[in-house]
Amino acid sequence: MAVNLQAPSTLLPIAGARLGVAEAAIKRPGRKDMLLIELVQGTQVAGVFTRNAFCAAPVQICREVLATGVPVRGLLINSGNANAGTGQEGLLRARRSLAAAAAALDCDAGQVLPFSTGVIGQALPDERMTAAMPRAQSGLVGDGWIAAGQAIMTTDTVMKGASRQVQTAAGTVTVTGIAKGAGMICPDMATLLAFIGTDARLSAEATQRCLQAAVAQSFNCVTVDGDTSTNDSVVLFSTGAVGGRELAQDDADFPLICDAVAAVCIELAQAVIRDGEGATRLITVEVSGAGSEAEARMVAYTLAHSPLFKTAAFAGDANWGRILAAVGRSGVPELDVGRIDIDIDDVALIRGGEPDPAYAEARGAAVFAKSEYTVSIRLGRGDAQTRIWTCDLSYDYVKINAEYRT
Repeated sequence: MAVNLQAPSTLLPIAGARLGVAEAAIKRPGRKDMLLIELVQGTQVAGVFTRNAFCAAPVQICREVLATGVPVRGLLINSGNANAGTGQEGLLRARRSLAAAAAALDCDAGQVLPFSTGVIGQALPDERMTAAMPRAQSGLVGDGWIAAGQAIMTTDTVMKGASRQVQTAAGTVTVTGIAKGAGMICPDMATLLAFIGTDARLSAEATQRCLQAAVAQSFNCVTVDGDTSTNDSVVLFSTGAVGGRELAQDDADFPLICDAVAAVCIELAQAVIRDGEGATRLITVEVSGAGSEAEARMVAYTLAHSPLFKTAAFAGDANWGRILAAVGRSGVPELDVGRIDIDIDDVALIRGGEPDPAYAEARGAAVFAKSEYTVSIRLGRGDAQTRIWTCDLSYDYVKINAEYRT
């Protein structure tokens, strides 16, 4: 059961983008598992991808296409098969599916970007995708974001989507995004699959910069289990349908649009953690007073990846000694524990490296029993800070991943 998360009932359409889904029986029949997105001519597309050395065939192709600067006219996404660890055969099958998508969109195969999610190491059934392509093409609609979000789900229990609007000199700019992800989630450029669209008219450089800034605040600030996937991809496309002049990074409206994109990405990233495999708690970890942001993130992720802390969180056990232990082994050089303060919500645990004299077990237990709470760690070393989101580690996480291929 996802933590305080419900699927959106509506998502705002993005002028210049149409979405269509189809059942291709990629993993098993009976569900829509393929998504085709058509983009109007002139759309700018930016991407951020996994750093996993075993990156999947679609990630390799996306990087190649985007590096050429060729105008992108479509996105092809499938669930149920990652097409990762499949070598040259995986690239061949991905390209065959792109040829079918390009024919459906009346463009060149090099103008369509592929994305896959699902089981690693299995051959992509591109022939099934090709057979399903006419159904996806005939179903292309501007308001297809809800169905699109459902089609890219794997172990997700809730469809994830968000929309925002902002007023600019050119008019009302809309931003809408969908994401999938519940396990194998750890920041390393993207952490999952996410597709965000806007009708703003951004330059290519502004689109990439906007995406990178948004990812830094959102998808690179979450972790479920510390595993970075082979397929992680986040894409931002700007169709320019709102009109007006093309916006560069120094334009007055650029920060407004970037804030809207970041807000959508943060909502999606938090939704991924709320729906983390087996999750029953959403935990915010805030580290401040660090000597650098890298140092703050080191502490935050040491705690967020600690099985001892995460299992105690699942139990609602106020075993705050596991927080101390994680901070102490985080690897921060010359860490002075006598300067460290730690709180959970408004309950003080540690002051100056020692138990707060006012702490009572009942107060701590009340916080740890909540479905959402914040762990605040102040290092007393500088002004740098960070904030990340994680979840607990439950019985169901083990069950889901033990049975993933069945």
